[in-house]
Amino acid sequence: MNDAIYTVEQLAEAVNEWCDRHEVAPASGQAGERMTERNVRYYRALGLLDAPVAGGGIGYGEKHLLQLIAIRLLQAQGLPLNRIRDLLLGRTLDELREIEQRGLVELENTSATVFRPTSSESWAMTPLDDEFLIVSRQGRGISDEVRARLLAVLHPPAKPGRRPRATTKD
Repeated sequence: MNDAIYTVEQLAEAVNEWCDRHEVAPASGQAGERMTERNVRYYRALGLLDAPVAGGGIGYGEKHLLQLIAIRLLQAQGLPLNRIRDLLLGRTLDELREIEQRGLVELENTSATVFRPTSSESWAMTPLDDEFLIVSRQGRGISDEVRARLLAVLHPPAKPGRRPRATTKD
């Protein structure tokens, strides 16, 4: 059992070290990639993190660390904070340890790659229509001709003389 008592700064850094070691980051820019003191306080205000264990709001322990790890694991899956709060509310230390272990196993078994541009990259998004959008590096746009060709591929016209098959309920 981890009996360490962390300051808010140490807690944030311990979460960052864990996330770096296990390559865990929030999906699609949902939250900052690095845990900060501000994040810790914000999660506490939202009810995602228990109150500090020592007086004056300075003491955080293993349960707090596991709560923040669970938050990061669930953010990596793209879950919003209100859903994360519902999933984590009232969890025991043992349950949080289990969430961490299951989360790591899921990460190992997931082959999906999440797109995370670096802060030095410049990306632009160009809507094609109400359903599709093009993401391009360094703000490179597309011509009207290319846009029309892409839309034709994404939404092919119906072939003449063919009607969609009607479905019947039995």
